[in-house]
Amino acid sequence: MPDTLSLGAFFHPTGHHMAAWRHPGAQVDAGTNIDHYLSLAKTAEAAMFDLVFLADAAAIRHGRLSELSRWPQYMAYFEPTTLLSAMAAVTQHIGLVATATTSFNEPYNIARRYASLDHISKGRAGWNVVTSSNQAEAQNFSRDAHFDHAERYMRAEEFVQIAKGLWDSWEDDAFLRDREAGLYFDPAKLHRLDHKGERFSVRGPLNVARPPQGHPVIVQAGASPAGRAFAAAHAEVIFTAQTDRDASAAFRTEMLGAAEDAGRGARALRIMPGLNPVVGETRAESQAFYDNLSSLVPPELGITALAPIVPEVDLSDCDPDKPIPLSLLPKDTNASKTDLARLISQTEAGMTLREIYSQFIGARGQNTVIGTAQDVADHIIDWVRADACDGFLIQPSVLPLGLDQFAASVVPLLQEAGVLRTEYPGATLRDTLGLERPANHYAEAGIANTLSEI
Repeated sequence: MPDTLSLGAFFHPTGHHMAAWRHPGAQVDAGTNIDHYLSLAKTAEAAMFDLVFLADAAAIRHGRLSELSRWPQYMAYFEPTTLLSAMAAVTQHIGLVATATTSFNEPYNIARRYASLDHISKGRAGWNVVTSSNQAEAQNFSRDAHFDHAERYMRAEEFVQIAKGLWDSWEDDAFLRDREAGLYFDPAKLHRLDHKGERFSVRGPLNVARPPQGHPVIVQAGASPAGRAFAAAHAEVIFTAQTDRDASAAFRTEMLGAAEDAGRGARALRIMPGLNPVVGETRAESQAFYDNLSSLVPPELGITALAPIVPEVDLSDCDPDKPIPLSLLPKDTNASKTDLARLISQTEAGMTLREIYSQFIGARGQNTVIGTAQDVADHIIDWVRADACDGFLIQPSVLPLGLDQFAASVVPLLQEAGVLRTEYPGATLRDTLGLERPANHYAEAGIANTLSEI
């Protein structure tokens, strides 16, 4: 069992359910309402969450406007690192994690952006590394099509290595700021990267001091073989879509072992499955709440929501009360391989299209627990004590309502059970997660800069 349960708060603007924005408990203009997000961050910190997490995409969703106009997700919302900088100003302890793609960014920009966020937050930044599965993003970055799956993970590998190298540009004690001697920094402790690889050429050094955490915390969520290999080498937190306790325990064991095989310690990473808690005074009340939300999603929108999983296939003519014809589903995809595998598995199990999209619109492939606060707390405690995970990424159906309910009713039960802290253990996100601060590789190797100019 992990020493302390980790909790992340996943903030889709109005909530995780597709119909969240239609519920009176949602902030209907959430995507562009800064006060909404600042309030959420303060609520999560008061409830002792380890971190808040913001997803991102570099394109709006693709599809028929008649359906897209009924769902605000990814259509209009803040750039996440900018938003987290604002959250940093109204919080003191909670980690601040945002998504940025390695497919449609440059390593120098991302290294600089997250180093800056780490300084602004005094050591609370995390980067969720993605390669992007949204095919439409490519066309916003001068490409007709996305990189293929293998290529984008090779690009991500080189990208992250460069970012880590840039974060080590300055040694921790490089800045002397000696007014009397007139010396601001020690030239021997500034390092130029001079990276020349297959996909990137980056000279460096970074024009930001070394981050307070050494490196911002690296988060990853891909579950394909390439994604798992990348996570074993680099991830310190893994967000995962596990719905079965024993399967999650096996996944955790596999990834901890893979991290050790990659030369990292046994405590090098934390596994956090997604969890959608639907909390009510009674189980019947919770189920009625969830059923009402789902009833607000018209079939054509539910079908449209599945489109990014199989962009090559038009599901609009399929009978929603029958399984998708397996002959329609591709064997492989350049979108999310994990989502495609789940869709095929659900179809092979006999689920109808309506059952599949009904599950997706509320859970997005994650685990959903519908019941009382005690039901949700028991589920969390059971998984953690079974070593099935290190914690959960909590994804409330409706925001702020769902977060308020979880903080007020579930968190006290977890604290009474002794699995959730009652105070933060330190100042940084690494302190909270129990992760080591990486050494500067130049200082560790005793390498001094001897260049006369940078």
